[in-house]
Amino acid sequence: MMKPKTKKKLNRAALYLCAALILLFILLPYFWMIITSISNKGDLTQNPMRWFPEHPTFANYMNIFQGKTNMTSSAAAEFLEGMRNSAIVAVSTTLITLLIGTPASYAFARLKFRGRKQSLLMILLTQMVPTIALIIPLYIIMLKLNLMNHVLSLIFVYLSLVLPFVIWIMEGYFAGIPSELEDAAKIDGCSRWGAFIHVILPIASSGLAVTIIFAFIISWNEFFYALNFTTTMASKTLPVVITEFSNKHGQDYILTCTGGVLASLPPVLLALCTQKLIISGLTSGAVKG
Repeated sequence: MMKPKTKKKLNRAALYLCAALILLFILLPYFWMIITSISNKGDLTQNPMRWFPEHPTFANYMNIFQGKTNMTSSAAAEFLEGMRNSAIVAVSTTLITLLIGTPASYAFARLKFRGRKQSLLMILLTQMVPTIALIIPLYIIMLKLNLMNHVLSLIFVYLSLVLPFVIWIMEGYFAGIPSELEDAAKIDGCSRWGAFIHVILPIASSGLAVTIIFAFIISWNEFFYALNFTTTMASKTLPVVITEFSNKHGQDYILTCTGGVLASLPPVLLALCTQKLIISGLTSGAVKG
C-alpha cells in the first residue's frame, strides 16, 4: 500500500505536470509568434523547419513603425495610427465604465429598492445577446448620429459591452465589504458618498484593478464592431489594421506576427504592473475571517 507521503508527492507532481502542460498550451502559440516576428522569409521556409531563426533580426519591428516593408507598406505606415485609435478607445471606455459602473454597482450592492434583482438580471441578460444580433440596429443608430468612421462610435458600442461586466463584477466586491465600515464612517461625520470615496473604494482597490484590466482588454482586443463601424484610418483600431497585413496588401505573416506582438504589449504590461492587486482581487472572498 502506498504511503501517504508518497501519494501526496505523486499528486503534487501530477498537479505540476498538468499546470506545465496547460501553460505550454497557452504560451506556445505566443512564443511562436515572437519567433516569427524576429525571422525572415528564408527562416520560415527552410526544410527541415528551424524552431529558432539562424539570424534573428529586429528589423521587422523597425519596418512596421517606419512603413518600410515590401507588400504591406501602406498598412505598416498605418500601424501607429491604429495604435493611437485603440489607445483612445480602450482608455476612454475603461474610464467611462469605471465612472458610471462603480457607483452603479455600489448602489446595487448597498441600496434596497424595488426591482433591484430584476435590474441585475436584465444587465446580465445583455451579455447573453450575440453581437451579430446587435450589429444592424447599432449600425443604423450610428448612421443616424453621423458617428460612422469615428472613434466615438466604438466608445459608445464598447460601453454597452463593458459596462454590464463592470457592474456585475464590482457589485460582488462591494457586497462582500462589511456595511459596518460605512456605519462607522457615518458616525464620524461622513456622508454616504464620503464613506464610499474614503472607505469603500480603497478597500475595493484590488477588485477595481481586476475590473480595469478586463475592461481594457475587452476594449483593446474587440474586432467585430471595429471592423464593421470603421473604414478610414481616422477610426480604425489596431486589430483591424493588423488584419490588413495579410489580406488587403497580400500575405505577410511575419509582419502580422510583429504587429500581434506589439499589440499584445499594453495589456501585458498593464497586468504586470498591477499583478499584486490582481492576485489579491482574484482571491478576495475565498477566506472570510
